[in-house]
Amino acid sequence: MEESLALNANEYIERQLDKLNAHLGEVFRSDVLALALNGPLAYGVDDVIHSSVETFKDKSPTLSVVITTDGGYVEVVQRIAETIRHHYNEVNFIIPNHAFSAGTILAMSGDSIFMDYYSRLGPIDPQVRSSNGQMVPALGYLIQWEKLLKKAEEGTITVPEVQLMVDGFDVAELYHYEQARELSVALLKEWLVKYKFKQWTYTETTGTVVTKEMKEQRAEEIALKLNDPSRWHSHGSGISMEVLETEVKLKIEDFGQEPKKGAVVNYHSLMQDYMDKLGHAGAVHFYGQYIPYLTGR
Repeated sequence: MEESLALNANEYIERQLDKLNAHLGEVFRSDVLALALNGPLAYGVDDVIHSSVETFKDKSPTLSVVITTDGGYVEVVQRIAETIRHHYNEVNFIIPNHAFSAGTILAMSGDSIFMDYYSRLGPIDPQVRSSNGQMVPALGYLIQWEKLLKKAEEGTITVPEVQLMVDGFDVAELYHYEQARELSVALLKEWLVKYKFKQWTYTETTGTVVTKEMKEQRAEEIALKLNDPSRWHSHGSGISMEVLETEVKLKIEDFGQEPKKGAVVNYHSLMQDYMDKLGHAGAVHFYGQYIPYLTGR
């Protein structure tokens, strides 16, 4: 009897999620996909999204992705973006709370990014799997290695630091970290020009026609700023909508007014609450599909 009641309760909540998903879709005039992860965009979540999008029928031309994540692997982000773009002509990313690192890179593949004053993106510091199987921010390792190299070139390196270079760093891992950093920057630059800047035809201040070269230059400036650890200091450092617009020079749409605000907050809140009650650290939700990704939290 208790199992039956629990099942019915879960079915009821998932029907409520579907209703809130549909309402959000009406407000944003799009299909809606929730990607909620109290953790990273790790290998496997791309497969879940691929399966979910493939089986969803009667698609709109536009998809709105409600995303929360601490970061993840840039290779996973690339597959997610390519999967979504195979099925949708226009993509919005909605950030109700935070989408750090790889989540920020994924958001840059959107035509529009929606945030409010509480939302945060982050620096693009990709995570990689170390030799012991742990996920680590690539830039932290590269920065320390480059500091030691500079000291070696200047002749100021100490014996313990030399020993650290020998014992503490793996050349193959360092190469992998460099590749992840370069791929992150390359994808961000490509996606900004191709999607985010697609409708940027005139400058706001002077009305000058925006050329492809101007878009590429702006994309590179944004990529370099978001990839500068000295500017943000931390892998999990949050960057607000205001800072993104004023300092990074990235246009952000504000969902902080009704009806968008209520539609986003209600859907995201129920999704997170349901995940917490079931012990799911990650889940994907399309209309009619609640798919847990990380369980046993």
